[in-house]
Amino acid sequence: MLDKKKKEKIIEKYKTHASDTGSSQVQIAILTEEVKELTKHLKEHKKDFSSRRGLLKKVAERRRLLNYLFREDQKAYDELVKDLKLKVIKPQEDKKEDILPDELIEAVEEVEDIEKE
Repeated sequence: MLDKKKKEKIIEKYKTHASDTGSSQVQIAILTEEVKELTKHLKEHKKDFSSRRGLLKKVAERRRLLNYLFREDQKAYDELVKDLKLKVIKPQEDKKEDILPDELIEAVEEVEDIEKE
């Protein structure tokens, strides 16, 4: 758990306007710091499974917020990832493309042709 001073420092650094405390950038920065602290804790306490579960939830929430920020403002996403030194795989911009191999697509088409007959 972050102490109040540390959280205020993060908010001050990543806020987008004067009274900003909940923008995506701020939330991602806070989650990143919490993930770092939990990771350090889990290195010492390997059998603390409830903290491990909390860590996984925080990482997933950060991932969702990063995906949202990427969709809304790619420039801010790039700056934040670089500043926080996160290792991320950029989300695909257009997921409507076929991600199936060619052979599988042909097999699906053959099955559809058989069903039509």
